Amino acid sequence: MLGRLNHVAIAVPDLAAASAVYAKTLEAEVSTPVDLYDHGVRVVFVHLPNTKIELLEPLGDDSPIARFLEKNPAGGMHHLCYEVADIIAARNHLLAQGHASWEMGSLRLVRTAGRYCFCTLRTSAVRLLSWSRSEIFC
Repeated sequence: MLGRLNHVAIAVPDLAAASAVYAKTLEAEVSTPVDLYDHGVRVVFVHLPNTKIELLEPLGDDSPIARFLEKNPAGGMHHLCYEVADIIAARNHLLAQGHASWEMGSLRLVRTAGRYCFCTLRTSAVRLLSWSRSEIFC
């Protein structure tokens, strides 16, 4: 059902500082920050040879990431994102297994149309992606 790991998302209290650690200390390529107002976050992607790291910073106090950081002030892993060929079938499979708490939506940071769904599993948050091209993030 699941394809490859697309990215690991990490909530951070200071996006500029976290980006600098990846860019300078680890010599990784870090994208330009993008504000995703619909999701209440500012994001960057750290490009690695086999996946990406998404760093998330809240845009305001009502952001889901702000609430996450209230519980985890130093930040931490927010979700894992897996690629799937059929997002509806993957969603239905996980729902049939008793996993709920879904958010469906359209990707904002993409070159082509795509969809995501967000599922909170008992052990971690999982985001599933489905789209028409393999390279979707700017």
